[in-house]
Amino acid sequence: MSERLVHIVDEVAELRGRRPVMLVALDGFLDAGNVSALAVAHLSSADPGRVVATFEIDELHDYRARRPPMTFHEDRYTDYEAPRLVVRLLHDAHGTPYLLLNGPEPDIRWEGFARAVREVVQAFEVRLVLSLGAVPMAVPHTRPIHLTNHATARRLLRQENVWDGEIRIPASAQALLELRLGEWGHDASGYVVHVPHYLAQLDFPGASVRLLEAIGEAGGLSWDLSELREVAVQREREIAQQIAASDEVREVVSGLEQQYDAFHNVHGPGLLAADQPLPSGEELGAQFEEFLAGLDQPGEKPGGPADGDAY
Repeated sequence: MSERLVHIVDEVAELRGRRPVMLVALDGFLDAGNVSALAVAHLSSADPGRVVATFEIDELHDYRARRPPMTFHEDRYTDYEAPRLVVRLLHDAHGTPYLLLNGPEPDIRWEGFARAVREVVQAFEVRLVLSLGAVPMAVPHTRPIHLTNHATARRLLRQENVWDGEIRIPASAQALLELRLGEWGHDASGYVVHVPHYLAQLDFPGASVRLLEAIGEAGGLSWDLSELREVAVQREREIAQQIAASDEVREVVSGLEQQYDAFHNVHGPGLLAADQPLPSGEELGAQFEEFLAGLDQPGEKPGGPADGDAY
């Protein structure tokens, strides 16, 4: 069945015998702060790459749930931005080839999609699949950015995680893909970066830098991240300015810092201390709503009217 879902370029001479790494970053889920999207945009801007595999989007996409944009000019339709789910061949800063699977997360036929990706893995002899993700966490932006490492085998893990137990989470096509690849005997791993939950609706490029650093180390790849770091520094300045203008926001961030530090001092790098009460969701929502609106509208002083709910 998967033959109808993907078309693979028959011959890519450059990849013959190279056993490349393939990155996976699907749009639509597990991307707090647009972290993965920013990472993909940075990689693609440096090297647009060549499409080596194309998925049949009509078999996977729910157009009414996620309507693609069109352009209407005066009296006619002039443009349609069709969704694309493709695998591209890119190169890192040293010219090392790697693959990037990117596009909208399939709405349906996840099992068929996983089998189609397996065809790509086998066709190009991919040695390791690495997935990118980001989730909102109750952590302050003023502390080091941490990640959760996951893999199909313990030998692929590169760090210890704070988790000690199990949780039930909503599934995603990207997570199912990793599970199935492991069952089929293919190495797959990845990272989920922790994004301060009050910044989850905004671009957070600092976490994109951290994520690409970890992915690069795991896959033996290297990129010039200087431009992305500059964007991250500018974003941090904007956040600092908005926080400085609000006593309430500073108090909430300070509380998160204390909890983070308390856990760090006892357990090492990780999440928040269990014995320290978090601000309630209502408190965070009320205090950060104006803060986030101010970031979206730099000319608007925090505390002024907002055009909508930014939290």
